[in-house]
Amino acid sequence: CSHCACYGNFVDNLRLYVRGGTGGMALPRLGGHGGNGGNVWVVATNNMTLKRIKDKYPLKRFVGGSGANSSVRALKGEKGKDEEILAPIGITVTSDDGRILGELNAEGDRVLVAKGGSGGTPCSSFEPKKGQVKHIRLDLKLIADLGLVGFPNAGKSSLLTALSNATPQIASYAFTTLRPEIGKVAYPDYKQISIADLPGLIEGAHLNRGMGHKFLKHVERTKQLLFVVDVGGFQLASKTPRRSAFEAVQLLTKELELYKEELVSKPSLLVVNKMDLPEADQMLEELKEQLQNPEEFTNLLPDDMIPKNFITFRHVVPISALTGFGVDHLKSCIRLSLDEYAAMETGATHQKKLQALRQQSHECFRNEDKVSLSSGVGGTRRATS
Repeated sequence: CSHCACYGNFVDNLRLYVRGGTGGMALPRLGGHGGNGGNVWVVATNNMTLKRIKDKYPLKRFVGGSGANSSVRALKGEKGKDEEILAPIGITVTSDDGRILGELNAEGDRVLVAKGGSGGTPCSSFEPKKGQVKHIRLDLKLIADLGLVGFPNAGKSSLLTALSNATPQIASYAFTTLRPEIGKVAYPDYKQISIADLPGLIEGAHLNRGMGHKFLKHVERTKQLLFVVDVGGFQLASKTPRRSAFEAVQLLTKELELYKEELVSKPSLLVVNKMDLPEADQMLEELKEQLQNPEEFTNLLPDDMIPKNFITFRHVVPISALTGFGVDHLKSCIRLSLDEYAAMETGATHQKKLQALRQQSHECFRNEDKVSLSSGVGGTRRATS
């Protein structure tokens, strides 16, 4: 479709026409005021998708209600009804020229996208105004605890199935994930962790090759990254070079870095998949050695694909999504990493609050000192006089 980005049944970008309601007419002979036109809002709600908006409103037009005219019975006309566009959580609302109007990060978040026109008044010669008219874009970035990052056929979809309740498409050819999948990992204490499986990157994804920017953007709102590599390496096609597991890790790092440098500062875990392959243990040991001193093995990489900074993974976990080997251990590592991250975030927030309180306290004492000093000076003057 021309005004949305669609991948199968998945839509992550939608262009809409919005117009605020027209104001109501005034009543000149009695000095009445027309009602203001209704506004148009985008409101975050659970269980909503951009595809549902697209299907339900094929014209993709949203208009606020007109303000009521002033009359003998009601000199002040009623405001027009606001129009609410219910949208999924994780939306960035932008104008057509790319200016960010607001973000919807939690249920109930609201962004005003088109203001209604003013009703007629004596100041406007009793003439009402029309509402704002815009084209806006709703851009979805998935919000998840973890984002799976890997080249095609690294076993990400199989891993997501083994870890969670998601049922992504799985096959033995490269591009099986054509749209993001969200899976939930459940723990015995009822804690749930969300994992986003993004379509496999290819070299040059930062240049928008393959799925490129369409899916790299979804990594932005994940708390942590879960790199997935094939222990035996990867080759996209017969004409492309074969990459070892170490090369795959560094090339993935570089693709993220080139798209948005701060992505590689996210806490990351590395999953080494397909440990059921022959000589997997030997290849794993070689990978671990290379990861301990990555600078010594940069000669394996093209010069333009060497990352500025090498990622130090919190955990390197060997698994076989096929046989289930290591999956429970991976679940434990994921939980530990996220709990540690949450504790650090809580500690940092607590420190910020303490600092703010101390600053307020100091300012309060300084103000008290100023007040007492000025009152003391005044008292001295009065006593002298």
